[in-house]
Amino acid sequence: QWKFVESGGGLVQPGGSLRLSCAASGFTLFEYAIGWFRQAPGKEREGVSCISSSGYTNYSVSAEGRFTISRDNAKNTVYLQMNNLKPEDTGVYYCATAPVTIQDLCILRGTHYWGQGTQVTVSS
Repeated sequence: QWKFVESGGGLVQPGGSLRLSCAASGFTLFEYAIGWFRQAPGKEREGVSCISSSGYTNYSVSAEGRFTISRDNAKNTVYLQMNNLKPEDTGVYYCATAPVTIQDLCILRGTHYWGQGTQVTVSS
């Protein structure tokens, strides 16, 4: 049974950093594109960053230059390093996969398989 477990969220001041982890079980993560998504209070879920099975990455405009997605296939885990965090980065962060292209994965096209999410709060 496919399962994602996200961790690493928390409360951080503006300008701070967090590293989120997405541990997969029940399937071999390296065979799939994996994405990180964010849902802010009162807003729809949106793609933040995705990584293909071959390591190709893409980022949302707001994440570009501040966030880095990576994967450790030996640990069956995908990471999201978030630097220079801003209050607008606040939300629940989820990882997910879907049997679609990396582009479609990140724009939420297709049936996504989700983790339970981890809360990130950026506030002074």
